Amino acid sequence: MRTFFVRDTSNITWLTAFDDVFDDESAHALLVTPHDAVLHTDSRYSEAARAAAVAEGVIAVDDTRIAHAAFVANAFAARHAQQPAAEADAVVLGIEDSMTLAGYRALEDAFADAPARPRLRETSDFILDLRAVKDSNEIARMKAAQAITDAAFAHIIEYMRPGMTERAVQIELEDFMLRHGAEGLAFSSIVATGANGASPHAIPGQTVLEAGQCVVLDFGVRAHGYCSDMTRTVFLGDPSPRLRAAYEAIRSANEQVEAALRPGVTGKAMHELAEQVLAEHGFAGKMGHGLGHGVGIDIHEQPVLSPRNENPLVTGNVVTVEPGVYLAGEFGMRLEDCGVLTSDGFEVFTQSTHDLVIL
Repeated sequence: MRTFFVRDTSNITWLTAFDDVFDDESAHALLVTPHDAVLHTDSRYSEAARAAAVAEGVIAVDDTRIAHAAFVANAFAARHAQQPAAEADAVVLGIEDSMTLAGYRALEDAFADAPARPRLRETSDFILDLRAVKDSNEIARMKAAQAITDAAFAHIIEYMRPGMTERAVQIELEDFMLRHGAEGLAFSSIVATGANGASPHAIPGQTVLEAGQCVVLDFGVRAHGYCSDMTRTVFLGDPSPRLRAAYEAIRSANEQVEAALRPGVTGKAMHELAEQVLAEHGFAGKMGHGLGHGVGIDIHEQPVLSPRNENPLVTGNVVTVEPGVYLAGEFGMRLEDCGVLTSDGFEVFTQSTHDLVIL
């Protein structure tokens, strides 16, 4: 018999399929066996969890006031009470590689005096790899989240103008998303103008938007339990030839990769294709980050489009495609879509235009 002990909240959310139960508190543990599953939580969440469990019909909820490690030891003992100790000792208890060292030591201590102990076996991205393939329900949720994000882009390009600060634009952008269906933000939105755009994870501040610059807008929401993610670069007035050339490069890289994406290609190959296109346009070595990442319950999931991923992509993978050009002290720009690999290609969720947006 094999059992699995789960502490990561996003993994628990995915395994239980409980909506509107969990938040950012790491107050939950899930024990999964071949025969049952039990969620250990506390009184803040137990009522909502039990209501969700009734709807799902397969998961028990335990809010006994003990540590998660003690809960696992007790549950293990109850399930193997009639088993000879030698057989119980042969059971493997799978654990996530994201478990803290303190959590691991607590498990060891909880089982130290138990009559039978499982063998603890660390797994590497076991549940994350399962989460990497989205089903039709998950894809529908992500499309709905993306629709909020596309609407926010349409709004913000009507709102923003030279003289505003990055921070003012960020506040308006995030307020719109929260007022139009977002349960929360997928991440803190990026609004970066001029030379600030050369930092891919720039933090919006008091820098003023000026005519002649480009502005990078990278944002997403959490809605229906899933994330969206997109980036657009807009121009404050007619862009210079240099800015136009850079935008043509990232657009070409984005669109060539999206045309090439299909089951069987690797994340590494897609990244290298984007780098090749950027180089052909005169911007070799100016991206500096991986081409894309998986999206789902979390904003960063498996698989990645980067040199480190030599595994074939499969139908149901949801990934971003976000080539960028960054010139320190001058400008930066990025064009990002999110979509899903289908049996014969790549379906883009993002509906906002790739055409130059000049304000």
